[in-house]
Formats: sequence, C-alpha cells, structure tokens
Amino acid sequence: MSSSKNSRKTTSAAKPLLISAGVALAAVTLGLVSWQATAPAEQGSAGSSPAAAAPRNDTSAALQALARREAGDKLALGRADAPVVLIEYSDFKCGYCGKFARDTEPELVKKYVDNGTLRIEWRNFPIFGAESEAAARAAWAAGQQDRFAAFHSAAYADGSKEKGFAEPRLLELAREAGVPDLDRFKADMAGEQATAALKKDQEEGYRIGVTSTPSFLVNGRPIAGAQPLAAFTAAIAQAEAAAKP
Repeated sequence: MSSSKNSRKTTSAAKPLLISAGVALAAVTLGLVSWQATAPAEQGSAGSSPAAAAPRNDTSAALQALARREAGDKLALGRADAPVVLIEYSDFKCGYCGKFARDTEPELVKKYVDNGTLRIEWRNFPIFGAESEAAARAAWAAGQQDRFAAFHSAAYADGSKEKGFAEPRLLELAREAGVPDLDRFKADMAGEQATAALKKDQEEGYRIGVTSTPSFLVNGRPIAGAQPLAAFTAAIAQAEAAAKP
C-alpha cells in the first residue's frame, strides 16, 4: 500500500501488486479477467452478485485444482474431502480481511464447515510491508503447534491491527492464542520453512492474478473482496450442486 492515506481507500482495501511479465502472462491465462469480473458491484446494480460470475471454462479447472486438500494442512479447516473448498488469500493488516474474519467466516464455519460441506484453506498473502510479512510468519508458526485458527482470530480481532505486528505484539498474540512453546514459535517464525511456505502462497496468488486482499476461490470461482455473507452462501450452494455426481 502507498504511504498516503488516500491511496488506502480502494474497493477491497488492498494494494496492487507489481507482477513480472512472465507472471502477468500466467495470470491472464489462469483467470485475471475472472477476478475483475467479480469485483464488488457498484451501488444500484440490484440483483447482481459476484458469486454469479463464473470463470471461463478454460480457467475453471486450473483454478479449482489449486485446492490442496492435504489432511495435515495446518492452515486449513474442514474435511479434506469436503465437496466445496474456499481458498482465502489474506493479509493480517487488511481491514477488510478482518471484517470477513469477524463477520462472515464464523457463519460459514457454523453453517458449512461443521456439517462437512466446506473446507477453508488459508493462504498468507502479505502485501502491506514488513509487519504484514511478520504477522504471516507468526500465523504459520502458530499453525505448527495447531494454533493457527486461534492466532487468526486473535490477530483479526476488532482493533488488533491498529496495535501493529512488531515482535512483542506477535508474542502477545501467540500467548493469547494458547501457543504452548513460545521458544519454538519464535524459531519457527524466523525459519526457512516459514519463508518457503509464504513464498509458495504468494507465488500462487501472483500466478492467478490476485491483486488485492481478501480474495477468494470457491471451487475455482473467484470472489474479490469482503462480500456480504449472501455472496458466499450462493457460491457455496452452486459449487456443492455442481460437485454432485
């Protein structure tokens, strides 16, 4: 994000990313147009929904294949064989990511994850500078001790991001999340595995044309921004119906 306050007032509260020519080409191939098609609708366009805009057939399979469905994924919630996978690209300094985490995600967990319909896979996608990356590393480190979800909730709590994500604050969040071994947490946060995990998530997002946070895929269908709950329930219902034999 630019240093000016005015530049922070984008539709999805996110920073455009500079993408190399090669990555830009891949992004167009895998669905950049689809992301743009699901940007939040302008006021007055009643009846339109970003969930209703499906990606082109030639990109849908590639986007859907991004679901990792790894049983041991520390940054995932829900059954690995759930019929619907929601992938979330997010940044802990993103205000709209926090809004989604507080207002919408718990409802999706209660309605769809708990009954086995939905799996949520988080992708750390830090785009707001050094503290964003530090928070992403901390979330990954908390996950190594099975406390990612608790850290996620603490870091996205109302007013949390205003306190910043310097190391003392990250340790405070780890304690709040119940991370049992803080020495290991600090080592994991600074380690090469955290670097590799963040790089994997970021490169995936760049490759498919993610330019803002939060951004989502619901069985390969892009949704841009912290849309209302109804947009996600509609997308999940459509994806579940399509997944049935």
